[in-house]
Order: sequence, then structure tokens, then C-alpha cells
Amino acid sequence: MTGMLARALLVALACVLGLPAAGAAQESRVLVTRVDDTITPVIADHLEEGLRTAERDGYAAYVVEIDTPGGLLVSTREIVQDFLSSPVPVISYVTPSGARAASAGAYITMSAHIAAMAPGTHIGAGTPVTGQGEEASDKVINDSAAFAVSIAERRDRNTEFAESMVREGTSVADRQALRDNVVDLVTPSRDSLLDDLDGRTVVVGPQDAAREVELRTADARVVEHDLGFFGNLRQWLASPELAFLFLSIGTLAVLYELAAPGIGFAGIAGGIMLVLGFVALSVLPFNVGGLLLLLLAAGLFAGEVLTPGVGVFAAGGTVSLVMAGILLFRGELGVDPAVLWPTALVVGGGALIAGRLAWRARRAPTLGGEDALVGREGVVTRAEGGAGQVLLDGAWWTVRGRDGPVGEGSRVRVVGREGIELIVEDAPGPGEGRGPTEEET
Repeated sequence: MTGMLARALLVALACVLGLPAAGAAQESRVLVTRVDDTITPVIADHLEEGLRTAERDGYAAYVVEIDTPGGLLVSTREIVQDFLSSPVPVISYVTPSGARAASAGAYITMSAHIAAMAPGTHIGAGTPVTGQGEEASDKVINDSAAFAVSIAERRDRNTEFAESMVREGTSVADRQALRDNVVDLVTPSRDSLLDDLDGRTVVVGPQDAAREVELRTADARVVEHDLGFFGNLRQWLASPELAFLFLSIGTLAVLYELAAPGIGFAGIAGGIMLVLGFVALSVLPFNVGGLLLLLLAAGLFAGEVLTPGVGVFAAGGTVSLVMAGILLFRGELGVDPAVLWPTALVVGGGALIAGRLAWRARRAPTLGGEDALVGREGVVTRAEGGAGQVLLDGAWWTVRGRDGPVGEGSRVRVVGREGIELIVEDAPGPGEGRGPTEEET
């Protein structure tokens, strides 16, 4: 008995002592995403989603690998604000060799808790330009310079370089950036970056709730956070060049439809292109553009039912519904392609079938009024003055014989109508009017 009790105590002690070891051995993970295109609202949404994922799932850090020529200042401000207040350590890494963090990329890189560069990369050239590629006004430049300096001050980086890259377009290579305190380290690969940062302490969270976090990134498991198919498609749609084409072709298509109304294909295509063009230029937010396309799809499906044709409305509604799904549902609310495509096809096909049924119903012969009663049979329940009363479809009708007066109790068939009276003829009773069977011959 004593031996069993001793063994039980030893097992319990081992479990208690093993708990800290198990907690210490918990695997460290870092979330990694890559930004190698123009900074657009799509990229801003993607990075915001990455921060939420890293915080929710307990990642040790969020690594953003950068190679970008710049992008929209509005989207850049959104990203910087998210990075500055992030409760998860954000590590920006300009990579691979030959990459750049230019213009908007420089602001984003400097706003991270840790800024790193690979050998052979450069950073800077943050002077804002207009949509035509010309230098922005002094007002915009002053605002951007103050924005860059505020980022550098928050992260204890070189404020002189921050202002110079905006006002003078200064750009420096990786080694110079390290010497000038623009970035924190230069390292050749992602693995070496994670090893070098292990054990460093950073301050995360908003200023009123800041806290220190020690990085545990050595041997951390890397989890990729990609844009995905729809994300890449949205990024492609956000291209300024494509926006120009959408707006140009869409406007011409709408004008052509107005000048020579036809089956509606040009008008539908033009409307979809105009919405996509305004979204690409950030004139319309993605959600607003998606909502407009959703309403357009609903209108086109209704048009297919009300004015069925060769299926142009149904096809246009299907395309509009797919594009609405791509623009509306993003991030954690994103619709799986395996759901979106079949749903759009089923709805479009259903609208097409409904249109065909409505068209067939319109072409069918009318069954109301006089035609609905011709051929109907009934029994005369009361006869007076050559006319009688017959109950048909729950209503009493006055009937008059075509060839003579009708008699009470006689079975008649409707052959016409004059005003509110039905014209009838004698109808054979049950079993009458059939030829003899073989047994009767």
C-alpha cells in the first residue's frame, strides 16, 4: 500500500514539474506575407487582415517582405497606422537583393517595430507625385514630410533622412541605411533575420497601452499569408492602367448603347467596366463598388424575367454577381471560389429559365373570359322561357340553346357567348355517344 502511494506521489510530482517544461517547449510561429506590387487598398486590407490573424492566433511576429515602387498615399497611411498601433511585433524586410522600398514602401518599412534590409536593396524616394507622374504641390509635400518625420520619431529612426526622402527624393542603399539609422539590420535571408532578432525587445501596442515584448523567432515555424486567388485578382483590378482602360472602354460602350439601343450587351458591359474603373482609381471603395455590382446583377436578373431575350441580361447579371462577390467579400469574410462560381452560375441559369418560362406563359393562348368556358359542360337546373340556369366554376350562368330552347335537367355544352348569356348545345350524357364494344356486336 505504501509503495503504491509513493508511486502515485512521484507521478503527480513529475506531472507538476513537467508543466513548465511543456509550456516552454511550445512551438513559436511567425506569420509572413509578401508585398511585391503597388500599394493599393487591396494591400492595405491584406496587411490589416494579417495583423488580426497574427494577434488572434498568437504568432510571435508578423514579417512583411517588401519590394514595391510605391503606391497610393491613402492606403499607405492606413498601413502605417495599423503598424504603429499593432499589438503584435511587425518586422519589415526589404528583400530579395535588388528589391526596393521606394516611396510608399519606405514609409511602411520605417513604421515597423523592426526594419531590415537584404544586401543589394535600397530605400527612400518618398516624394509624392500626382496621378500624371508630376511632383505634387507644396502643400502635399509638406504634409507627407511631416508624416514621414512622425513615423521616424515614433520608431526612433533618422528624422533627417525621413524628411529628405520626401522633400529631395533621397534614396540610400542597405549599408548606408544601416549607418544612418534608417533600418535596424542588414541580413541576407529570412532565416538569418529570424535568428538575429531572437531575444530582442520591442514595444508594441498603442502609446496609451504600450508593453514590451521579447522576440522568440529563432527556429520559429513560418506560416505564409498570401493574397490568394481573389486577392491577386483584386490587386490586378486595382491597377491604374487597367482603370484607364475600364473607364475608356466602359464610357464608349455606354455611349454606343445610348446611340444605337440593341440587345443591351454594350450597356451592361459598359456599366460593369465603369464601376470597376472607379474602384481601381479608389474613387469608389471596394465595398461600395461591390454593392453597386450586386444591385446591377439583381436588376439584370429581374430584366431577364420581365423581358426575356437571348440571355444577355442573365449572362451580364452572372458576371456582375461574380465581380460583386470578389469586391464585397474579402479577408475573413471572403467567399470560397468553390462557392462563388457555382452560386453565380446557378442564379444566372435560374434567371434564364425563369425568363423562358415567363416568355412561354405570355405566348400561351389566353384562358380567361369567353375561351375559358367554351367546351365546358353542365346540367340545366332551372328552365323558363327557352332559357335556363347552369352552375359553372362556382357561378350561375344564363344559358340559351343554339338550336332551340333548353329543358330543365338536360345536359348541355357551351359553344359560345353573347353578352352575359352562354350559347349551348345538347351534350351526350355519361356513356352516350360511344360506339358498341366487341362484346356488343
